Amino acid sequence: MPVHTPPPWRLPERQVTPESAWLDRRRFVASLGLGALGLAGCEGRPAGQPLETAPKTATSGLYPAKRNPAYAVDRPLTEARVAATYNNFYEFGTDKSAVWRRVGDFAIRPWTVTFGGLCRNPGPVRFEDLVRRMALEERVYRFRCVEAWAMVVPWSGFPLADLVALADPAPEARWVRFVTAHVPRQMPGAAEQAWFPWPYHEALALAEARNPLAFVATGIYGRELPKQHGAPLRLVVPWKYGFKNIKSVVRVDFVAKPPRTFWNSLAPDEYDLAGNVDPRVPHPRWSQATERMIGTGERRPTLLYNGYGDQVAGLYRG
Repeated sequence: MPVHTPPPWRLPERQVTPESAWLDRRRFVASLGLGALGLAGCEGRPAGQPLETAPKTATSGLYPAKRNPAYAVDRPLTEARVAATYNNFYEFGTDKSAVWRRVGDFAIRPWTVTFGGLCRNPGPVRFEDLVRRMALEERVYRFRCVEAWAMVVPWSGFPLADLVALADPAPEARWVRFVTAHVPRQMPGAAEQAWFPWPYHEALALAEARNPLAFVATGIYGRELPKQHGAPLRLVVPWKYGFKNIKSVVRVDFVAKPPRTFWNSLAPDEYDLAGNVDPRVPHPRWSQATERMIGTGERRPTLLYNGYGDQVAGLYRG
């Protein structure tokens, strides 16, 4: 009888912390009067900053950005502190409730984004120069993880189409490949899980990247993006599962053919290349028919394309 040996990155279900247990832990800490700050020293290393006390930078004055009322949703915002302390960012470990405490060593200044591949404006761009030339706005989006949890977040940033236009892709470009920073000395999860094919890499079809919904986030909840959310800039593609929303981007390449992506290469049976939210297609280990809102535990029906079908369904016809 063949023996199935799971890959080292796949957590067995018994090791996944139930949301109820995570919520109980938060309530217990709150009862002690500690809040998020009381957890800062648990790792024995510099902790990430709670959102409201993040240090000021040369671009902090750009926030809050004006909210665009065209991007409203049918549910309340997730509490900022809940969103800031529940993060999937494997470069800092697999425990979502611990990521924010492990990002303190991660240096996000200076920062550059480099354009490459099939584009007319290749080369590096300083983050400060990039963000200052863009018209920042705030958009409230639903966010849906492939793990079936969800939140509602007010992101600040600019359309991904504007970033694409700055690079000016060549006519033969059909896809955009994104790459995350890879600094194992500053990213304990990357060092602990050296078998992963780092750096993290993702991709969108160029038509998807140019869709008006696709967004480059540089802020959240009216402030600059904190490290646990993917500072200084990340993608927000709200009709796709969270693994497509790559964080801490350092490189953007334009290519002619579909490139390999991180999770699709590791587990194509669980993470397809498109990554579109679809309640009709179950994950091999759980249903996608419903989602649970972090912070409240409320269960909601999962919406096709995360509720953004009117804006994106046309991308996939035929």
